[in-house]
Amino acid sequence: VQLQASGGGSVQSGKSLRLDCTAFIPIGDNMAWYRQALGKEREFVASISRGGQSHYADSVQGRFTVSMDNNKNTMYLRMSNLKPEDSAAYYCNTEEALRDPRRAFNWGPGTQVTVSS
Repeated sequence: VQLQASGGGSVQSGKSLRLDCTAFIPIGDNMAWYRQALGKEREFVASISRGGQSHYADSVQGRFTVSMDNNKNTMYLRMSNLKPEDSAAYYCNTEEALRDPRRAFNWGPGTQVTVSS
């Protein structure tokens, strides 16, 4: 499955961005957003089940909102009150992608988010 993450950019601290993750076929898995800052490990950001249940990393709880439009095969990440520590390349993949690489789709290039203070 090919996933395309988009919507990144450079913003000032406190601003908002929305990331999109589009699949070109329907996805049957629960999906998640991940991020990887320069020199750091890739980490979980947020996930959403097919039924709409979401989970968030503590660092983004209350600031980020994940949603899914199954008709468009697209997952979104609405990021508010951005902080410099949110700067990273953001990726989308299955909810199990980090725990079990066999259940991961191709990671692709991701989309870069840069937050300046």
